[in-house]
Amino acid sequence: MGVRVEGIVQGVGFRPFVHGLATGLGLSGLVGNDAGGVFIEVEGAPGAVGRFLDGLRTGPPRLAVVDRVTTRDLETRGRGGFAIVDSAATGGEAPGEGRALVSWDSATCDDCLRELHDPADRRYRYPFINCTGCGPRFTIVTDVPYDRPRTTMAGFAMCGPCAAEYADPADRRFHAQPVCCPACGPSPALLPAAAPPDDPVAAARALLADGAVLAVKGLGGYHLAARAADEGAVAALRARKHRAAKPFAVMVPDMAAARALCVIDAAEEGLLTGPRRPIVLARRRPAAPLAAAVAPGNAALGLMLPYTPLHHLLVTEPLVMTSGNVSDEPIVHRDDDALKRLDGIADAFLVHDRPIHTPADDSVVRVFRGRPLPVRRSRGYAPEPVPIPAGPPVLACGAELKNTFCLTRDGQAFLSHHIGDLENYETLRAYEDGIAHFRRLFDVTPELLAHDPHPEYLSTKYALEQHLPVIAVQHHHAHIASCLADNGVPGPVIGVAFDGTGFGTDGTLWGGEFLVADLHGFERAGHLEPVPMPGGAAAVREPWRMAAAYGVPDDLPVARRPGWDTVAAMARRRVNAPLTSSMGRLFDAVAAVLGVRDRVHYEGQAAIELEQRADPSEPAAYRASINGTDRFTVTGADLVEAVVADVRANVPVPLIAARFHNAAAALVVDAATRIRDTTGLGTVALSGGVFQNMFLLERAVSGLTDAGFDVLTHHRVPPNDGGISLGQAAVATAQFT
Repeated sequence: MGVRVEGIVQGVGFRPFVHGLATGLGLSGLVGNDAGGVFIEVEGAPGAVGRFLDGLRTGPPRLAVVDRVTTRDLETRGRGGFAIVDSAATGGEAPGEGRALVSWDSATCDDCLRELHDPADRRYRYPFINCTGCGPRFTIVTDVPYDRPRTTMAGFAMCGPCAAEYADPADRRFHAQPVCCPACGPSPALLPAAAPPDDPVAAARALLADGAVLAVKGLGGYHLAARAADEGAVAALRARKHRAAKPFAVMVPDMAAARALCVIDAAEEGLLTGPRRPIVLARRRPAAPLAAAVAPGNAALGLMLPYTPLHHLLVTEPLVMTSGNVSDEPIVHRDDDALKRLDGIADAFLVHDRPIHTPADDSVVRVFRGRPLPVRRSRGYAPEPVPIPAGPPVLACGAELKNTFCLTRDGQAFLSHHIGDLENYETLRAYEDGIAHFRRLFDVTPELLAHDPHPEYLSTKYALEQHLPVIAVQHHHAHIASCLADNGVPGPVIGVAFDGTGFGTDGTLWGGEFLVADLHGFERAGHLEPVPMPGGAAAVREPWRMAAAYGVPDDLPVARRPGWDTVAAMARRRVNAPLTSSMGRLFDAVAAVLGVRDRVHYEGQAAIELEQRADPSEPAAYRASINGTDRFTVTGADLVEAVVADVRANVPVPLIAARFHNAAAALVVDAATRIRDTTGLGTVALSGGVFQNMFLLERAVSGLTDAGFDVLTHHRVPPNDGGISLGQAAVATAQFT
């Protein structure tokens, strides 16, 4: 019998698993990789073959995902035994296009860690130990099928002992493509060094202990590291990286160290210790022994555990471990580029000679009601596909900020790793290189391109330059479609899309939207009442401008800023002040009125700090009027007026912040109820970057549930613009199928 297995079945120990399953059942035949996945020829007693097929589906290796198993009859060949064959020796008939799925990079497994710390093991303290159950995959793959010559390990010839393990079906490294050891594999180095140290990792640890900033080559790129308890080192890193306030992530050696810094629940621990190893945003302990500059003014801390052997050897205390770049540039992954771009930021470089083919930032995840809520989906997740309805192959080009792109094929959406903000040449080049690599890796030739309608987005310009059919997908429709695809629901639903700004169909900037939507289209049922955005993009950087736009009286402290009168006049006269219905800008206005933040250093800073000031025990809520029937408007100015009244009454800021959040949650419920009364729809999808606010999300979901709604939230892709490309792909597929 001929068998084909499709899914994530290459680079995850699937062929050794098949070999063991077949030999255990007394079957003969062969197994190999090709561009379509895994092909198998098997013969033996019918009952044993049946158990073999069941085992393929129910008991694969932990990193494998079996999407489909198909069979066909073959003539009996009378083979003796069961063999693993090279990909070139294809005993099966591969389909005409490359359909194999590439695995995500996996954290070091327990078996490899035991060897890493065993003085009797030949890989003792070897920074690149791996096996079929762990190690680099996506970041080192150059092409499919996944074999060593098609990875960045191609330049490292296996020594005799490694080759013997690779060829031994009973060994854990049987056909593990990155297999290596100190005699034949990559090696670390510390630069600059007058004389190469005997142990570069130990020497790097000593530099960190002395207060140095270290560039560390990881799995998907370079990190910048410093001792998290060393105020001088962290402050130096901030100054050199030009990162004024955005929190740094911290890598801790183990869960005991994690619990010393943060309150960790079971779901957060599962993410921290699991094979994907994202950064997990957890509640920081007030007395956590960290430098103030690690996460200034932030109640949450981004934690991660070591996920490579090198990290396990390097990290013996909490270290800041942030992306190796200058702010707003993509993560550095090429050695020559790192030595040039990080010169002046890092005091020394801990490098190695295994190339990184595809850069991948660390993923960032929160936990909401026991499930992951991705904030950034990259290393450890990409390029695992998200299922969507089948249709023509699509390239969805994504948004401008937090960009990802998405390619579709045969009902699978391959969402890219995090690219970043498409605001400079380096990021645009990474974007174009990534698209070319994904097209080759998954053998996709797009027939249709989907893009955001904003004419100035570089992703939009890229789409229009490709000379292919295009479809513009409205930004907030893409948000809701992303949530639908994330949950495997076609709609229609009541979609609530709250974010900073997105280009609306009427030429204004949307961002506080209540939609009736499915994957085919949407209607705008309601929205926040538009207000001027004085100075355009300047109002994003300076939230006090939005306070002026909302008509805050000039006797409040926020109105004492230089330029207030000029900006207020811009808003009244609508001069250089485009209209926006953005919920994100409403949060900015309230943060400025309360004196929480009037100028931001990173996207969303004012809203994040406003959330952290809110008192979770406060039940009261302001109310906003809802006007109109067929297309209603929500008067956000009502909420600002209520905030102003409480400020004048000397109500504490934590109570005001909580009342505002409660009001935002209540208006979600009120607006959804109004739409349900006219449409009969009972499911609400929540999307957009504002719904990364846990205070708002919890209260909105609770209120909607209490009102009898089914509620969809994100759990596989981010609600922010990092999920836009999936929504674009889902809409394009639906409209052209």
